[in-house]
Amino acid sequence: MTKTKTPLTQSEQDALDAATFRRLLAHLDDNKDVQNIDLIITGNFCRNCLSKWYKSSADDAGIAVSDDAARERIYGMPYGEWKDNHQPPATEAQLAAFKARTAK
Repeated sequence: MTKTKTPLTQSEQDALDAATFRRLLAHLDDNKDVQNIDLIITGNFCRNCLSKWYKSSADDAGIAVSDDAARERIYGMPYGEWKDNHQPPATEAQLAAFKARTAK
């Protein structure tokens, strides 16, 4: 039996958007080996972009969120800690791909 498609209410859409965002954060947290530079090369965004979007959304809503708090929400820990534990130096191949991507 097929369900009839009905438009989502704004509340339902907001709830689904929020759940999807939490799932994206969990996925990124479970895949710390995927480096920000790789995300930029392939997707033109990274965890830092997400933290800036988060901060911008807070600003738009009149909610006080610092840059550090936004990064911690995205990274699941203070940014410096994440960087020290999960971000090795970029390889020559990554740097070349990044340069090629950003030269477009």
